[in-house]
Amino acid sequence: MSEGMTKEQDSGVELQFDLRDPPQKVWRAVTIPELRERWLPKAALADPDAITVTPGHEVRYKLRDDNPPFLESTVTFTITPNATGGTCLRIAHELTDARFGGVARASANSNSPPLMLAA
Repeated sequence: MSEGMTKEQDSGVELQFDLRDPPQKVWRAVTIPELRERWLPKAALADPDAITVTPGHEVRYKLRDDNPPFLESTVTFTITPNATGGTCLRIAHELTDARFGGVARASANSNSPPLMLAA
């Protein structure tokens, strides 16, 4: 497996890996429950069945934290063949919890001057 690239998004993280294994083998690893259980435990899944499946290309699962506040998210595995006969695996993990929908998240340090609000 080659080094993965990580890209942070507003609501999640995206990882990309180039693997030596063919796409069919990687597809089995992300879709067959017995194989998937080794690295994505059933306890982390809100539902053991996939939310969406594009056979051989993409699968999406719903996850739920096992600790409060029990946030929900989705993880999407996208599989494409690479030029060397291996697989490009893209993993996108996105926070989808309704409690955070539409809430603008500001950084803790916005580097702007402090502003006092009048009552």
